[in-house]
Amino acid sequence: MEQRSLLGLSEHLDRLSKNGDPLEVLEVTVNFEYFRDWLVEGLGYGEGGKGGRPPFDPVSMFKALILQAQHNLSDARMEFMIRDRLSWMRFLGFDLGVPTPDENTIRLFRLCRRSPCRSSATNPISS
Repeated sequence: MEQRSLLGLSEHLDRLSKNGDPLEVLEVTVNFEYFRDWLVEGLGYGEGGKGGRPPFDPVSMFKALILQAQHNLSDARMEFMIRDRLSWMRFLGFDLGVPTPDENTIRLFRLCRRSPCRSSATNPISS
């Protein structure tokens, strides 16, 4: 398959928007940034001084779990769908050619969200 230009990609996404991309409606309806502090605290996202690859944005991962639950996908299938669907990449804030979460990252994020990784009595993430 020949890609003619990045402009073609932009035009494709514009057409998706004009046809009523439901993820754009969700993005406008829900203020996902509202959950950032709870996610960061609950997951123990720090300054990253320990080395290694920096973690994925917690709000993007939270959105990924919403999509995964909505479509009843396994972690492996979710990894594929994030890479495959441009509208999902746009909703999650990923660009073409940059790393996206693999199935283990998705699983660990979900499990950490369910258990008290960095528990706090007032943290809704660790409940």
